[in-house]
Amino acid sequence: MLLLTWSRIASSLQALNQTWRSHAGATSPSRAEGSLFSRLSEVIRYTWYLGFTSFGGPPVHFQIFHARFVEKEKWVDEQTYQELFAICQGLPGPGSTKMLFCLALLHAGFIPALLAFFLWSLPGAVGMYALSLAVQRIDETLPTPVYALLSGLNASTVGIIALAAVQLAEKAIRDKISRILVIFGACAGLCYSALWYFPVLMVAGGIATAFWDGLVYQQILRAKNGWKNRNRQPEPESDAPDSAGSEHMAVRNLARGPGLEMLRMRKPEAGPLSQQLNNTQASERSEEPPSQDHAIRIRVGIVIFIFFFTSFIAILISRAKISLPPLALDLFANMYLAGTVIFGGGPVVIPLLRSYVVDPGWVSSRDFLIGLAIIQAFPGPNFNFAVFLGALALRSTSYPTVFGAFLGGLGIFFPGIALAIAIQSFWRVLRKRKYVTDFLRGVNASAVGLVFAAVYRLWEIGYLSPGERDGQSLAKEPWWVVVAAVTYAESAWFKIPPAVAILLGALLGLCWYGVVSPAW
Repeated sequence: MLLLTWSRIASSLQALNQTWRSHAGATSPSRAEGSLFSRLSEVIRYTWYLGFTSFGGPPVHFQIFHARFVEKEKWVDEQTYQELFAICQGLPGPGSTKMLFCLALLHAGFIPALLAFFLWSLPGAVGMYALSLAVQRIDETLPTPVYALLSGLNASTVGIIALAAVQLAEKAIRDKISRILVIFGACAGLCYSALWYFPVLMVAGGIATAFWDGLVYQQILRAKNGWKNRNRQPEPESDAPDSAGSEHMAVRNLARGPGLEMLRMRKPEAGPLSQQLNNTQASERSEEPPSQDHAIRIRVGIVIFIFFFTSFIAILISRAKISLPPLALDLFANMYLAGTVIFGGGPVVIPLLRSYVVDPGWVSSRDFLIGLAIIQAFPGPNFNFAVFLGALALRSTSYPTVFGAFLGGLGIFFPGIALAIAIQSFWRVLRKRKYVTDFLRGVNASAVGLVFAAVYRLWEIGYLSPGERDGQSLAKEPWWVVVAAVTYAESAWFKIPPAVAILLGALLGLCWYGVVSPAW
């Protein structure tokens, strides 16, 4: 009977997965062939351990995925991996989780991708839910050594997030406009905080870069070139014996330079230089290896987009129309909003979630800081922090806490994964549109600025004491400044894993308590 039941379940999953594959498009050469059971077995074999061993956050996760699925297992080629990286980084939600899901989706299909997602996220989610149960049972007043321990954890967490902000800024800053947007996001995030405010800042940053690169910079480039060439005399072709070679070299450098996109928008002038430029561009395009097809039909992407935005608008309108919305609906709406508007992955979502759960009064600052300190030492996605917060938010209601954990996880993970799947159906078209990449670049730069603002906000509430359980500034005790700086240096210069660096911060907190405890 058990074998018969398993056979029926497997047949149903096989039919569902074949339906997805038929709608997703033609099978690419890298796609795994065979039965659903064999593809599920392959995904389990290569992903089951990742949720237990992947410490260090998204930067380390991306390196692990590249080594395993590009270099070793050849699930996708290098160019496809880079395109997936751009999609996952440019869209909201958990970056490393989206990357693993998309890798499994392209290689094995939809059902194996879902399995990979659960194997990746469940270990950390179960751990955070267990932590929430423990936090619910502790007293309001903790033993004094615990406050020192938590303050050390929070100070080291500030150092880790500050390092993440610097590393993200190094990747996001490519020109002056992106540098301005990083500064703008940081300053604007410090001055004001609201649920609607952060997405508005990021969209404004995207519009700014799209407008700048598409119109302003083009006009500046034309004016600059016109000013340089106003008194320039044409050089005779026989002036130097290597003029043809040097001209050809200049063309190749020009074709690879940052002004290439601007030149494509201009009508080429007649002459040997423009002709060589066109020939060089065509030859270099022909030399580029073709990337794998992302194998999702446009109509599937349209359906996912419509479903996502319809559900997003319906949830927000329902909450607004109900005078006293249930706490479960309010929690899910906030998590859904957070998963939709938060760019930059774990370093961004953790600090900014404070506005979504602490400000409404669902979770205390002390409990938030406990979870914030512990999640840094957990493997897997940092978005599992929403599971911890969801369970705590519903602890005083008639709903079971596991329901709150489920709502928090579903709300924070679903938007990013749905958008990552849908955007791949349009990617073959969107990657040819420069304004799309410009917009995503501005959104990312503004989001990085918000990470710096989040570092400051965490700094202001990281020091816990028996008299200030809601937190106070780390600057009130120089030792916590030292802990944050040491943690930053350990991870940035000596490559100490973040989990180890945070545990060392907790140990330094206990050392501080052993020295100053007589004064408490």
